[in-house]
Amino acid sequence: MTHSSWAYVSNYLIYSAMTVYTLAFFAHAYETAWAVRSPAAEPTQGNLLTKTLDYSRTEKVARIATAFMILGFLLLFAGVVARGISAGRVPWGNMYEFSITGALAFCGAYLAALRKYDLRWLGLLVSIAVLLTLGTAITVLYRPSAPLVPALKSTWLVIHVSAAIISGGVFLLANTIAAAYLYLDSMEQKGERKAWAKRLPSLEVLDQLSYRLIAFVFPLWTFAVIAGAIWAEHAWGRYWGWDPKETWAFITWVAYAAYLHARVTVGWRGRKAAWLCLFAGSTFLFNYVYVNIWGTGKHTYSGL
Repeated sequence: MTHSSWAYVSNYLIYSAMTVYTLAFFAHAYETAWAVRSPAAEPTQGNLLTKTLDYSRTEKVARIATAFMILGFLLLFAGVVARGISAGRVPWGNMYEFSITGALAFCGAYLAALRKYDLRWLGLLVSIAVLLTLGTAITVLYRPSAPLVPALKSTWLVIHVSAAIISGGVFLLANTIAAAYLYLDSMEQKGERKAWAKRLPSLEVLDQLSYRLIAFVFPLWTFAVIAGAIWAEHAWGRYWGWDPKETWAFITWVAYAAYLHARVTVGWRGRKAAWLCLFAGSTFLFNYVYVNIWGTGKHTYSGL
């Protein structure tokens, strides 16, 4: 097939992945909604029936939802690969390509963590986030396949950007869990969790899982920043120039380092740690969205 044919294949695969992620979203929503029931039993205090959860009723739908998430990941992976083939390079040359690959990394981090932890409850949030990212990519950020600009023609593109994308996927998963922690903490402060939220893990488990994900991927982000500096020296003759993207990458590194330091040394847990995690994640998203699109400097080629 020609390069243009591969570009069409990539687009069709992306659209197909979005369709499957939409089915996953509805399946996860059905699982949550129909697991809540009010038993026909004696009324409790206040003449209200006590709502309970019975996920055995929706277990089959939950398995289908997870299967859809896996299928969506595979279709999206194939779409990213086809995009790379169509361009004759790695598919990380503009914001459209960054976005579809970032969505792939985010979903991949969720599926990888799902093998060890009971995170199926996150499927609803992950599917929404992936759909929003892909929808924005194909409607606002889309650009035809084209050769790389000279500054990007380097082996360091594969090394630096792949490390950054994987790190970003895991960071965003940790931030999603931290956000869930804060929401559930607020709910528990007002009283008992709502029926649908009783399925979610305890606050302690969420707090620990968010920390483990960040501790796991922080060395990779450190490597990504260092690799970027080495690449900058090869491309522009200097390791560091306080370019906006470089600056915000460093700010993100400092924010996550502060998070780890606060947990290990100061002993921060719970609400404080979750807010710090979200702050660190916001610096990453600011760098990814605002600096890439509207920023100035030597990294503007990665924008629109």
